[in-house]
Amino acid sequence: MPCSSRDSHRVPIGVSTLLLPTIEPFDGESLVAFLAARAVAGVEEVIGGTYRRTLALERGGGIVAVTPARGAVRCELEVEDPVDAGEVAARCRRLFDLDADPGAIAAALGADPLLGPLVRRRPGLRLPGAVDGFEMAVRAIVGQQVSVAGARTVLGRLVAEFGEPLTALDGQLTHRFPGPAALAAADPAALPFPRTRADALISVARLAAAGELRLDPPADLAAIRAALMAIRGVGPWTASYIEMRALGDPDAFPPGDVGIRHALARLGASADDEAWRPWRSYAVMYLWRSLAG
Repeated sequence: MPCSSRDSHRVPIGVSTLLLPTIEPFDGESLVAFLAARAVAGVEEVIGGTYRRTLALERGGGIVAVTPARGAVRCELEVEDPVDAGEVAARCRRLFDLDADPGAIAAALGADPLLGPLVRRRPGLRLPGAVDGFEMAVRAIVGQQVSVAGARTVLGRLVAEFGEPLTALDGQLTHRFPGPAALAAADPAALPFPRTRADALISVARLAAAGELRLDPPADLAAIRAALMAIRGVGPWTASYIEMRALGDPDAFPPGDVGIRHALARLGASADDEAWRPWRSYAVMYLWRSLAG
């Protein structure tokens, strides 16, 4: 297993296993499928029903493998400092939305004429979160107006160029996702996407590197949204996506989302997202999931 950063030669501790309880129903299958479709080469992989990824932690680094099971999510983790184990568990809880209230969500959205059948088809659908808010902001910016596959390709190139290589390979895992300092120093003209998008990414990276923009919960959602919307190249879709996945906002709604439009067209319906408050993020997940059958 890998050691930590380039200036550290600490030997990782052995693999530890944690069981994180879930509130049933829990649709772990859909959650892993969502992550698999967006897995970035070098940083993430899905093998069977297990999601694996590298992590950058306060005291070093680590790798975590997460497998949903009945009544719990199994986390196998290896970290360079055992103190970080608790932080890894907290990040996994956010990533797999383990603190959601599926009963309340189902009661609200299940009564909706449009969403009701989708809720009953996939009970316990969760809102995929993030292990790192800055990483999710980068993903959101790169994903503007491109397909999921296209975003994965570009993100893989960013990881290869700016990510921190592991000192030893672990399966297909080769790097940690680039941190704010690495991307803040990038030349926007050299980034593999339009200049406005590149400038937005570097602006977010510089704010995050300076400690002026924190994109992990708990957070003041209104203040974060205002800060994001003040950045040229960050619009309502990007801000809402970051709110959904990085900050765990249960009531975010990305306006103009192509996937939502396709889902509604397939269902032969139009949307009144105000009717889905305060669970609009979960409504979005049900609409996106409907496209996969």
